[in-house]
Amino acid sequence: MSSIGVLNEKPLHASLKNWVAQPEDQVEVKVDGFVIDIVQEDLLVEIQTGSFASIKSKLDKLVRSHRVQLIYPIAQEKWIVKLAKDEGDETTRRKSPKRGRVEELFREMVSFPHLLAHPNFSLTVLMTKEEEVRRYDKNKNWRRKGWRIIERRLLEVAEQITFGEPADWRALLPIGSGEFTAKDLAKAIGISGQLAQKMAYCLRKADVIELVGKQGRAYLYKVIVIQDHIL
Repeated sequence: MSSIGVLNEKPLHASLKNWVAQPEDQVEVKVDGFVIDIVQEDLLVEIQTGSFASIKSKLDKLVRSHRVQLIYPIAQEKWIVKLAKDEGDETTRRKSPKRGRVEELFREMVSFPHLLAHPNFSLTVLMTKEEEVRRYDKNKNWRRKGWRIIERRLLEVAEQITFGEPADWRALLPIGSGEFTAKDLAKAIGISGQLAQKMAYCLRKADVIELVGKQGRAYLYKVIVIQDHIL
């Protein structure tokens, strides 16, 4: 096992790497000038817990000559841990009312939607149960009233969802989709209008849906059909 890149590794990333890696796999290996989290024979596995924008160039170059699988965790359930603010205070732990869902990946996927249709690229979403640890810093994070996230901890992987071809992405759309707008999509699957727009943008770039016109000021889409089969 290589120690390249391990010193600054965050707990969530390290836990996911341990969860994904098999005994025969290689970890932290240099390939084409990049450090790869896990190498499984001819498959390069990258785990990303933050912004996709930071790995866009890396993935664009790797998929030219390698099969690449991106692993991305979404917290299906999350507990907020606030470390003791002052001496004598207690650390608190509460369950967040928010529940993550797989469609949230499109918030990040807008960084490289073209990869969704690339034959060398696949993406696996791990729906997790996590702890989000926060520490008080009065000079930072005014939006959280001084509480900043210092780390995320993996408690459990609840579900694994892999997307490797257009049909997998098509499964995220409502059954029987005809022509629809992003607003229709948002209402049908229960997500925000903004997220639905990002989802439609990515699926259009991946040739899963196509733009067919406008309905008022909104773009109108439909699922691409090839040889009488829906993608």
